[in-house]
Amino acid sequence: MNGKELAKEIRGNLKIEVTELKKQGIIPKLAVIMVGDDKASQVYVRNKSKACDEIGIEYEEYLKDASITQDELLNLIDELNAREDISGILLQSPIPKHLDIREAFNRIDYKKDVDGFNPVNVGKLAIGEDCFISCTPYGVVKLLEANNIKIEGKHVVILGRSNIVGRPLIQCMLNEHATVTVCHSRTQNLKEFTKQADILISAIGKAKFVTEDMVKDGAVVIDVGIHRNAENKLCGDVDYDKVVDKVSAITPVPGGIGPMTITMLLQNTLEAFYHHQGE
Repeated sequence: MNGKELAKEIRGNLKIEVTELKKQGIIPKLAVIMVGDDKASQVYVRNKSKACDEIGIEYEEYLKDASITQDELLNLIDELNAREDISGILLQSPIPKHLDIREAFNRIDYKKDVDGFNPVNVGKLAIGEDCFISCTPYGVVKLLEANNIKIEGKHVVILGRSNIVGRPLIQCMLNEHATVTVCHSRTQNLKEFTKQADILISAIGKAKFVTEDMVKDGAVVIDVGIHRNAENKLCGDVDYDKVVDKVSAITPVPGGIGPMTITMLLQNTLEAFYHHQGE
C-alpha cells in the first residue's frame, strides 16, 4: 500500500481547492506552536510548513522557549482561538515536562483542533459524530479505503493504546463496524491475538517487533511505527522483509502511513476553514 502516492493525490486535490479559494480572496491558515528545541519536533514542524506551502495554506509558527509558563502558553492559545483568520491550531508534542499538555490541548477551540486531541473531538469520535480525527488514524482509514480493503466485519487487532494513535484508531475501526482487539504492554500471549487479525495495525513503538510468526497468511498489515536501525535507515514496527511475502497487503516504512499523517492535517485544516465559513 503506497501512502506516498495517495498522499500526493490528496494534496493535489487540496491544492486545487485552495487555489479556488484564493481567487475569492480567502485563504485557510494553520497556526503551529512548538515549545522547546526537541530535534524530532523541529523536523516535524518543518515538514508541516513545507506541506502547507505546497498546497497554498498560510502558515504561522510560534516557536517558544522551554522556559515558557503554563499561563503564557494558554494565553497564546486563547489569542489564536480568538483570531478569525486562523483556521486550525496545532500544538506540537512533546512539550517540556513542567507544562500540562492535556490542559493545553483542552484549551484549543475544538472547532480549530486539527489534531483531534480536544476532549470534544475525542468524545464525538467515540459516539460516531462528525469531528476532527487525529491525523495518523485518519490516514490509516483513508489508506485502507483507497486500496479497497474492507474494514466492516473484519477482525482488527491494534498494537498500542496511545492517545495519539491507538485509542482514536479503536474508535475509527468501531465506527467502520470492525471487530476490534487492542493489545498493549501488559497483554499476555500477544501472538495469540495478532495471529487472529484480518487487519493488524502496529503502533507499539518498537523497531521490527512484529515478525512473520505473529501474522496470519493473507492478513493486511499497517505499520505506524518509525525508527532508525543500526545502519541509520528508517524502519517500522514490522519486520517488513520477512512479513511482506506472507500478507495480502502491507505499508512500507518509509512511504506508508508517514506521508498520510501530514496530508490529513492539511485536510483537517481545510475542513476547519469550511466549518468556520459556514457559521
